[in-house]
Amino acid sequence: MPAEKILIVDDEEGMRRLLSRILVKEGYETAAVGSGEEAMQQVAHDEFDLVITDMKMPGMDGLQLLAELKGFDPQLPIIVMTAYGTVESAVQALRSGAYDFITKPFETDAIRMTVSKALEHERLLAENRYLHEELEGRYSVSGIVGKSQAMQDVFDVSSSVAVSNANVLITGESGTGKELIARSIHFNSSRKEKPFIVLNCAALSEGVLESELFGHEKGAFSGALHTKKGRFELADQGTLFIDEVGEMSLAAQVKLLRVLQEHEFERVGGTRTIGVDVRLVAATNKNLEQAVKNGEFREDLFYRLNVVNVDLPPLRSRREDIEPLARHFLDKYTAETGKKIEEIAPKAIACLVAYDWPGNVRELENAMERAVVLAKTPTLTPRDFPQGVQETDQICLSLPERGGSLTEILEDLEKQLIVQTLNREGRSQTRTAEILGIKRTTLRYKMEKYGLVTRGGEGDEGEMDDDITSDDA
Repeated sequence: MPAEKILIVDDEEGMRRLLSRILVKEGYETAAVGSGEEAMQQVAHDEFDLVITDMKMPGMDGLQLLAELKGFDPQLPIIVMTAYGTVESAVQALRSGAYDFITKPFETDAIRMTVSKALEHERLLAENRYLHEELEGRYSVSGIVGKSQAMQDVFDVSSSVAVSNANVLITGESGTGKELIARSIHFNSSRKEKPFIVLNCAALSEGVLESELFGHEKGAFSGALHTKKGRFELADQGTLFIDEVGEMSLAAQVKLLRVLQEHEFERVGGTRTIGVDVRLVAATNKNLEQAVKNGEFREDLFYRLNVVNVDLPPLRSRREDIEPLARHFLDKYTAETGKKIEEIAPKAIACLVAYDWPGNVRELENAMERAVVLAKTPTLTPRDFPQGVQETDQICLSLPERGGSLTEILEDLEKQLIVQTLNREGRSQTRTAEILGIKRTTLRYKMEKYGLVTRGGEGDEGEMDDDITSDDA
């Protein structure tokens, strides 16, 4: 790791030499200049991890240099040196963005400690900025896998609502990725620098849920040994994601409604009213409209939550997303495990696409993790997946919904049969013809008839047919 570089700015040559000697002994690299103007020229042409500047200098003084440096690089830490007793100047420097100040004359240990703390502070800030950028990238709409039209519609609504403060209700079956969409909304909103707090209502009793939402005061109930902040308080200025909101009791719903209306609450056992500014995103796999009709969910709360609805479709209704998701999870778990698995066999892809995934994306991710862990070859095959997925390695036909004449229906079924057999057999026309009990030339004719192959000899996915020989014809 290269040595951290420090720029020293002081109009006294002796002070520049002294500081350089102290810092070089600590393992830092230094550069020294005698004026603010020279300092600005240096930072324009070189990168520094820290600047130490004197306050009083001819021409551009320390405060002016501080302002110029912060305008050039707001993250650059700056330590200001001031004469003994000039407290006002030190306070002004801190208010202007200096990390800290040192009074002259100074102790060598004071310089070492202040410089070390300033650089450590900047390292932590840089790490935090990096992690935050990683989160933003991970939860940006473009970072979520889904090329189907249904998911594109979800992305459009999520992107539009993110820039507002409207409450959002995310609906969909378990495992469809509701929390992922909630995080995407948060990290694409003006609240992205503030907390994203999660609360799952499932399996929480009414008393525990109330404490989790609103916090409690010390002694509010048996076991309340300390005052505790609730999720609303923790999410102030940010986003609170309440998962499984349909599991809330009617009593808890009343209290949640009050917070949404009044933007204030009291902790359990407390009397002080606490105001909050929270954007609420809720999720459920229940039909809340039916729950309202059944008297299980408050209608007024439903409308408060359902300002904007994002409905996530189940994976079985967007099968075109299965392969890209599977490849995404393959990359994720090969990176985590260090295993060199490079591909998913076409037959395995066909099994994945044919399976209905009752657990949705979560089940697919678990299946991919299992496959990566158990695989003994660089290519995943059907046997690497759970039994239910393996059992889809068969031909499944469905009647066309539009109906039609007997001839049209038979042609539609024949096309399905050819497509599924081709996919299962890795696009091999020779093996497909053998399985279907027809000649290779007959299969070729039918593929051209149904638009599954071009006259140029390419399959419907643009793959050249390597199995064509004179013997096949």
